[in-house]
Amino acid sequence: MPYRRLPNTDAARITALRKAIDMELRQTPDNQPASFKILNEAKLVCGRFEAAVKQFRFHYDEMAKCNKRFQPLCRMARLYVSHFIQVLNMTVLRNEIKAEYKALYQLAPGDNTLPDLASENALAQWGQRIIDGENKRIAQRGGTPIYNPTIAKVKVHYDIFIEARYERDRYKKQMQRSLDQLNALREEVDALILKIWDEVEGHYNNLSGESRIEKCRAYGVIYYYRKNEKQPS
Repeated sequence: MPYRRLPNTDAARITALRKAIDMELRQTPDNQPASFKILNEAKLVCGRFEAAVKQFRFHYDEMAKCNKRFQPLCRMARLYVSHFIQVLNMTVLRNEIKAEYKALYQLAPGDNTLPDLASENALAQWGQRIIDGENKRIAQRGGTPIYNPTIAKVKVHYDIFIEARYERDRYKKQMQRSLDQLNALREEVDALILKIWDEVEGHYNNLSGESRIEKCRAYGVIYYYRKNEKQPS
């Protein structure tokens, strides 16, 4: 015998609920597979669920578009921060800036390697350190500003990156919040579909075999045949 299985996609859940709702139009006092009470509940839940699915898809699409805009801005900020550090290291090697001044940037005076800027957090941290360090060196030591790139140019791209990151994270939080709400509704929907199916199968309990299965299928119950199990032609 085939076995029933709850829908595993949102579209399938909505289809199952709609089939149950349509059942009300086909019911008569002597043929009532599911109670009007549970069908009215299905109407309310279906409306809420469809709205939640649309809201999640909207936030997901917005976050995806925002992330697409964000990635090139992140790469550009990383390029400017890393380039500035490389130029700073070269000026130290040429004795144009004293090695101990690198401490203002929170860089080790004797280390000319680039810090790891692969992660967004590292980029945000080191970008701010470089901007603060250059401003301190010029203000406290009266040194010549580094050019190509200037710290002003670095800061422009860094600020754009930080603002875009904040926007992306805001969209991400909205998407996660809508996903949490949708997941909670999925559990409610699955429990409701199960109750409807139990009532429908109970109503046709006097039938047997394919006759019972076909009657239940008409009201949205989903059946699957096991591997190698013979299906009716």
